[in-house]
Amino acid sequence: MYAIVDIAGQQFKVEAGNEIFVPRLPEAKDANVAFDKVLLVEDGGAVKVGTPYVEGAVVKATVLDDSVKADKVLVFKKIRRKGFQKLNGHRQKLTKVKINEIA
Repeated sequence: MYAIVDIAGQQFKVEAGNEIFVPRLPEAKDANVAFDKVLLVEDGGAVKVGTPYVEGAVVKATVLDDSVKADKVLVFKKIRRKGFQKLNGHRQKLTKVKINEIA
């Protein structure tokens, strides 16, 4: 059984027991979270597709860590023959979530 769920504007394919990294959530560590924007649910070959969301479908999860940082992304800009070089780095803040069940 799996589901496609919309979390903070991004779509994730989740199964019970998965641990995923999602964009920063306001909940603290060890808090229970319910995501109700479920786009698709597959259960033993039966597929339910929402318009836009599946009614009554909820993905329940627990926040494992709320202060995770993603890998660094480097942005390098250069204008040739002008002596202009600029290097910026960025690390996105993420939340680690464990999927408990799809109801």
